[in-house]
Amino acid sequence: MTTVDSADGTTIGAPVCLYGHSSGACLALEATALLGDRVAGLVMYDAPYNDDPAAQPRWDVYLAALRDALANDRRGDAVAAFMTLVGMPPEQIDGVRHAPFWPIAESIAPTLAYDHIGAMNGDGTVQIDHAADIRAPTLVLYGEASQPFMADTAQTLAKTMPSARLRGLDGQTHDVDPAALAPVLIEFFGRD
Repeated sequence: MTTVDSADGTTIGAPVCLYGHSSGACLALEATALLGDRVAGLVMYDAPYNDDPAAQPRWDVYLAALRDALANDRRGDAVAAFMTLVGMPPEQIDGVRHAPFWPIAESIAPTLAYDHIGAMNGDGTVQIDHAADIRAPTLVLYGEASQPFMADTAQTLAKTMPSARLRGLDGQTHDVDPAALAPVLIEFFGRD
């Protein structure tokens, strides 16, 4: 039996099934590219790649702010830069900085670099080269009420990946309801 080592040093049997939401979908794609045939199935929900050239300047400004904030250990500014990217107004960001969860957000701020510089190739566009090499059965999901570029991204991924199917989840936003998602995952991964 093939095994896959997990981050905590334990070993799990293969093949494995992977699910990723948002930037986690990008990370799951990267993991599938690395693990190859040890992945029995991949599900991606609302991968935030964006091929719209009009989005690139905002992405570039965000990455510059993220790199600067993390290089200077200003984790709160890194989180604020991400919130700005996704459209949160400055006055709301100022209020969120006083919320009880803010220290937790600051503590995980360095993961934004893994997600957005590493797994998203630094430019935020659809990773065609990785996607085209994925042979694992894949379900590319998007919320039909998510931002329109998410559906475009899902369509591009599904067309590029040789074993992919595309599915929109009716009425779902980027914050997908677990009750709407769970049956889809169970059906795809073939578990009871």
